[in-house]
Amino acid sequence: MRGLRSSLAAFAVAIAAATAMPALAADVTVFAAASLKEAMDAQARAFEAKRGDKVVVSFGASNALARQIEQGAPADIFISADLAWMDYVEQRRLLAAGTRTTLLHNSLVLVAPASSTATLAIASGFDLAGALAGGKLAMANPDSVPAGRYGKAALESLGAWTGVEKSVARAENVRAALALVSRGEAPFGIVYRTDAAADKGVRVVGTFPTGSHPPIVYAAAVIATSRSPAARPLLDYLRGADAARVWERYGFTVAH
Repeated sequence: MRGLRSSLAAFAVAIAAATAMPALAADVTVFAAASLKEAMDAQARAFEAKRGDKVVVSFGASNALARQIEQGAPADIFISADLAWMDYVEQRRLLAAGTRTTLLHNSLVLVAPASSTATLAIASGFDLAGALAGGKLAMANPDSVPAGRYGKAALESLGAWTGVEKSVARAENVRAALALVSRGEAPFGIVYRTDAAADKGVRVVGTFPTGSHPPIVYAAAVIATSRSPAARPLLDYLRGADAARVWERYGFTVAH
């Protein structure tokens, strides 16, 4: 009996201690387009400081992230660099109802290595093929990755795609394309303006006219299978005034 009373007393102490402990911080996993790297890392740190919830961000090409979500990857929030891949996830009923939102806009630029002195005016009929002089044009894969799709559309509308198509170095995402130019392995590349700002190894040669490609839109949503209590608060935070200042500091335009 004495042993039983001792065990019950110890159990009561353990229960009291457990109920006095603060709740564990909820982890939130974000699948985000590669072009958001620096900005989203800053947003995650700010949210963690504000709420104490641990934010884990996995970056990649939007198409790859969308397919991973389709296959059951444990994401709580998805941020796509275009609407098509968010549509892809939504059509498979993988988004939490009512959470999809337009988050950001960006612009498309032609970059060269920082040491390059090349100049090229981006306009209808511009001779990008001649400027390459046998070198490669670094782009995210134009068949599937948003930055590549935007780039191909711009080149087609300006009459330059046919001349450079066989010279395209198809990278798995926009940051991989950026790295090819930054390392001097390609004389030119097409990336987002925010990517160019993040790498001192490149310089902007010119900006593609906004009418030459579909609007660059980043969409975000909570994933239907998410069980994180911090997922919706994080998405709300990313749409708020504090986050807007961070997005703009990194060169994005906040959707209104």
